Amino acid sequence: MITNALKAKLARGEVVVGHFLNFCDSSVAELLSRYVMDWLLIDAEHAPADLLTIENHIRAMANADVVPLVRVASNDAATIKRVLDRGAMGVLVPLVDGAEEARAAVAAVKFPPDGIRGVAGTRASAFGADLEAYVDSWNRESLVACQIETSDGVRHADAIAATPGVDIVFIGPNDLSATLGVFRQFDSAPYRASIDIVLAAAHRHGKAAGIMTTSAEEALAAAEFGFRFIAAGTDARLLAGAASVMYTKIRDGLAARLPRR
Repeated sequence: MITNALKAKLARGEVVVGHFLNFCDSSVAELLSRYVMDWLLIDAEHAPADLLTIENHIRAMANADVVPLVRVASNDAATIKRVLDRGAMGVLVPLVDGAEEARAAVAAVKFPPDGIRGVAGTRASAFGADLEAYVDSWNRESLVACQIETSDGVRHADAIAATPGVDIVFIGPNDLSATLGVFRQFDSAPYRASIDIVLAAAHRHGKAAGIMTTSAEEALAAAEFGFRFIAAGTDARLLAGAASVMYTKIRDGLAARLPRR
């Protein structure tokens, strides 16, 4: 039988924090899995990860306690089935604008009678050795997150959150602010109102609200605001931030210490 520690924490009302993986080298997944709190999500929507990359990333996390998730490129049952067969414990589905799309995402993740996912002996079930136990526990343990990133998604947030099988409604700040005409103006009235609508819908239906942040400070602020599934950033941003701090300090230090030529 499989268990999903991430889903259990959400059911207890806890805040769960993780990171997005954009790089395709599985050493990055292996390294971050030692430090990330709850989950790592392989981005197969905007990053170049293919199925082999996804499988190798998940394999690299095997000795850690993080739960592997994948953001798929689209709300497509065949795509979702294939990433779950690699061993992901759940998916983040982009551009969910209403209840119909939310139901389709849930159906793609779940085995019959709750969904339409095909059954096969793949890596997720130890190549079939654990197939019966895997199928028996999967519908209960699998996680479905729907990304709300358009004005339509906000307008139908209540219906999305009310959909049986949806665990998380996740806000993509860049896309949402862009579709609202206030790109990256995260203090603007339209954006803040949309955040409030999604949070209220999640709370009303007992689901977790999620959001992308870019720092520890933003992640903590998001938790204070009511979000319970929080991305603390991406591997690329983490590396870029550390490089910027280090080399700015070195450059400034050298300029202060060395005579000009």
